[in-house]
Amino acid sequence: MIEPLQATLTQNGIKLALSSETEEVLEHTLRLKDGRVIEADLVVAAIGVVADHHLAVEAGLAIGKAGGIAVNDQMQTSDPSIYAVGDAAEKTSSLTGEAQMIWLANLANRHGRLVADVIAGEKVAAKRSIGTGIIGAYGMAAALTGLTEALAKRLEIPHSIIHLHPSSHAGYYPGAQRVSLKILFDPESGRLLGAQGVGLDGVDKRIDVIATAIYAGLTVDDLMNLELAYAPAFGSAKDAINQAGYVGDNVLSGKTPSIQWHELEAAMQQGTVLVDVRTEDENAAGSIPGSQLIPVDTLRDNLEKLKDKEVVVTCAVGQRGHTATQLLRSQGINVRNLDGGYTTWRFGMDARERATLVSTAL
Repeated sequence: MIEPLQATLTQNGIKLALSSETEEVLEHTLRLKDGRVIEADLVVAAIGVVADHHLAVEAGLAIGKAGGIAVNDQMQTSDPSIYAVGDAAEKTSSLTGEAQMIWLANLANRHGRLVADVIAGEKVAAKRSIGTGIIGAYGMAAALTGLTEALAKRLEIPHSIIHLHPSSHAGYYPGAQRVSLKILFDPESGRLLGAQGVGLDGVDKRIDVIATAIYAGLTVDDLMNLELAYAPAFGSAKDAINQAGYVGDNVLSGKTPSIQWHELEAAMQQGTVLVDVRTEDENAAGSIPGSQLIPVDTLRDNLEKLKDKEVVVTCAVGQRGHTATQLLRSQGINVRNLDGGYTTWRFGMDARERATLVSTAL
């Protein structure tokens, strides 16, 4: 998901040294562990946040497992006469039930008001947190809410994933931009667990909608039915959020079995046939190695080639792949759709290549 943002940085003259570690910051240079030395007028270290809770420690207050000041749902510390809010205080995740550190000003402000209400005698309690944030560079935004795939795996939380790449507004209206979305949901109930988004326009509002849906306990297929503001300059008749609902419902219901981009290579090594159902021109502009081209409009004429085989279909973003999946399944062929299509696969491969590339330009 981060590849479009990394590409934007590179296009604007930012040199990336990924998978590198800093060994030492010297007076005029930065030395990396791989031996490279980078000249620098200024070094900015953005290496994470550690809660400044020394006062709480000196006061004998409990520090939680996440490393922040332990508080209850009224923001009381282990000493009930002392409250803690802001970045130094732990929050409770609504998705895992675990304590976590969330460095967001909106929660700090909200909890400050809550403490005032508690002191005033109001019967209030803090809501559990989702964790929603956004960054931007050169017009490109990257945002997230809820669980990431890495965190879900680490905590062994069951999840399904969908990728999609719709437009920020109606494609026929000038200025439409791609909005790339990745959404996690429970594979049994469909309950929304998290999302990431990246793009030049419309990312913030889509992530905000999904954050609201997570708060409300909605499922991925509920997204199909949300009534969102529509005019061609602002959205599509089938908004990116609605499209996420359709794609998620197809996966949740089992109508469209899918495979992730990083699972494709292993599947092909085991004999799975990869069929590119795009047009000849699209295929010529770039394709997945080892794939065979059968445009979706000619798929019915080529069914015999795929009988009794394990098949994965791919298109540009997954839509024609869904159509091909339904056609092949109706003929008894075991088939999966490449989630997010060639676009997601290309992003993934570009990110992998960028992360392993040893830059000689620095």
